Amino acid sequence: MTQLVDSFGREITYLRVSVTDKCNLRCIYCMPEEGVKPKSHSDILRIEELARIIDIASQLGITRVRLTGGEPLVRQGIVTLVCLLSEIPGICDVSMTTNGLLLPGLALRLREAGLDRVNVSLDTLKPERFKKITRRGDLKSVLDGLKAIEDVGLSPVKINTVVLKGVNHDEVKDMAMLTKNHPWTVRFIEFMPFWNNGWNFGSRYVAPISEIRDEIMAQGAYPIESDAGRDEGKDRVGRGPANYVKFPGAKGSIGFISMKDHICSSCNRIRLTADGLLLPCLLSDISVDLRTPLREGTKDDVIAGLICKAVSLKPENGRVAQAMAACPGENPSLSKIGG
Repeated sequence: MTQLVDSFGREITYLRVSVTDKCNLRCIYCMPEEGVKPKSHSDILRIEELARIIDIASQLGITRVRLTGGEPLVRQGIVTLVCLLSEIPGICDVSMTTNGLLLPGLALRLREAGLDRVNVSLDTLKPERFKKITRRGDLKSVLDGLKAIEDVGLSPVKINTVVLKGVNHDEVKDMAMLTKNHPWTVRFIEFMPFWNNGWNFGSRYVAPISEIRDEIMAQGAYPIESDAGRDEGKDRVGRGPANYVKFPGAKGSIGFISMKDHICSSCNRIRLTADGLLLPCLLSDISVDLRTPLREGTKDDVIAGLICKAVSLKPENGRVAQAMAACPGENPSLSKIGG
């Protein structure tokens, strides 16, 4: 039984880990075109430090780890980290969210190291639009990456699509249709314009998730209760933030994620930034520093106490309403905290 239960009775079993603040893309909704000022090498947690924190967290009840960034595959030693995490007895599921560009050359090594699953961020199937949204990169590499992870058995494959009205909203049907011939889950994510992404986003770019769902339902999809909708991992405990539908006869499923859909009440996650801050909530400025005590030689039981402290500070609800109303720059950049 987990020792990590917050003040509102939620058991915390899921840790998202940003392994780097660097990215090889500059997606318009995530970071400014010039990128973000990189942290110094000494600021970033070393591979063995990340593994130690996760090992301690596993002894408190963390069973699932998702590696994020920035872009996790640009981090030196990422395969080694996956291997170390897969050997921790309490961790039953190691997954990753990536933009997919480097997957063709790394998929097999990651699978052999012990990675269980991959979520790939993909917002368009049009090569020129891909370049416009990401400001660089090649769509073919991502599509090759999807094939690579499917070939090596990194499943279930999930595709995360941020829908932007006037940018890629017209591709919702085409993205959903991928599930007819592939055993993939395509998840449409409602963009919320409050991160300091360096682009002049406003409400006019927001495509409400309810509208997107209605569009898919109009194509003949029907609601399902599916493993795709459950918290991923071998333990299959709890619910994820999406609700799911499926086309008749389709191999895959379609999910819809909105931060307004009361996801806080069942939140079971905490986040570790690349520079060692433990965040109990995505939409809160609360954090607990683990890097400093770690490098001061603090014992494991003290680090465990700090993890418990972070969980105790987890708010009942994230500041969704406040964040939506705030001007860009008043909230942390999504690219720095791994989503």
